Amino acid sequence: MPLLHRLRFSSALLLPAVAALVALPAGGDPAPEPVHIELETPRPGEVVRNRVHMAPIRGAAVAEGEGTRAFDVMIAIDASGSTRDASGIDVDGDGVIGIDPRQELLPPGTYPPEVTNTDPGDSILAAEVQAALSLLEGLDPRRVRVGVLSFAGEVNPKTNERARFDQQDAWLHQPLTADYEAVRRALLGVLARGPRGATNFAAGIRLAITELAGLSGAKSSPRPDARKVVLFLTDGVPTFPIGKGLVSDPGDIDAAINAARLAHQAGITINTYGIGANALRQPVAATEMARVTRGVYTPVQSPGDIIAVLGGVSFANVEDVVLTNLTTGDFSTDVRLAPDGTFTGFVPVVEGRNRIRITALASDGSRGSLETEVSFELSGLSDRELALELERIRKRNRELQLLLERKRIDAFRKRERQRKELEIEAVE
Repeated sequence: MPLLHRLRFSSALLLPAVAALVALPAGGDPAPEPVHIELETPRPGEVVRNRVHMAPIRGAAVAEGEGTRAFDVMIAIDASGSTRDASGIDVDGDGVIGIDPRQELLPPGTYPPEVTNTDPGDSILAAEVQAALSLLEGLDPRRVRVGVLSFAGEVNPKTNERARFDQQDAWLHQPLTADYEAVRRALLGVLARGPRGATNFAAGIRLAITELAGLSGAKSSPRPDARKVVLFLTDGVPTFPIGKGLVSDPGDIDAAINAARLAHQAGITINTYGIGANALRQPVAATEMARVTRGVYTPVQSPGDIIAVLGGVSFANVEDVVLTNLTTGDFSTDVRLAPDGTFTGFVPVVEGRNRIRITALASDGSRGSLETEVSFELSGLSDRELALELERIRKRNRELQLLLERKRIDAFRKRERQRKELEIEAVE
């Protein structure tokens, strides 16, 4: 699976290839592998049988420095008023893509001036929720607990300031749990509640800290051995708790960054996702929140892309896993890598013994490998589930490749549009 499968627009992808080399200590013995790999199946001595010459490989990889394979993840969703805007994709699958009439060439009066999305089911909030739902599909409840919160900020319509000095601005919808069905219900509840109000980053971070660290008032039970992560999704900038809800004051930014510093002291990493043009114009708060907690800031210019991009996060700091059949020389990228480091893949094999090497790439460019022997027998029986899993992996790969290609096309069209505007200005 290429690096595209962990699509994250961060400096980690810019590390030179030489950083992947593992140095030898002075004694000449190999250094410990920087990425630890555990093989789940096939087990030693197990014979793999399949109708096609493909063997399934399952396991887990984690950067050695992480020191844990358990994760507590809080999904923080921006539910402010601006998330009612169109995401640009058909999130609800009704065959109609909601649009922002202000960005289209439509006859005057086609839509009321306050309409920013012709299909509420395709809103940015809907895309955030769908991204979180898709993320759950790749997680292992034995290793990862998930919680859900949303943040916004009630606004006094007369003053545009906070409605009350003691208002909450962040809400816990699901404490940390391994019951993913409960998490799904909570996410759908966030969507049903709908967008409203201003944007209080600090309130969302503080609530996440309370739950992940098990502070007073927390509804989640603490788990000291788990790595604590916040996935912070927003389409804008902080506009509360200071001043008016339509303006991002320096105090709003400071409050968010100071809350992130507290998160870092509690051992919490914040990965931030800036969704849409508004989030990219002034990303200071989101980028600093990630930086001070040693997380990653990911800009997502097309809001609908958050569904594919969120699946590219890596809690285990592992970016890619590839499978090589050393017996035949075949190389396989038919691997699905989950955010927690678990992976499922298929490697081409021949009948008899096959020496397989599993190699994992860490976010910092280092890598680790594990070799195992697979005995394979061709069977006349069709394993439908394996065939479906392989197709799911390949479909996911194609989706991510299309995402990258679309970004290249959008960039090309933008350059051509700018070029045409310059030509027009030159003629004038």
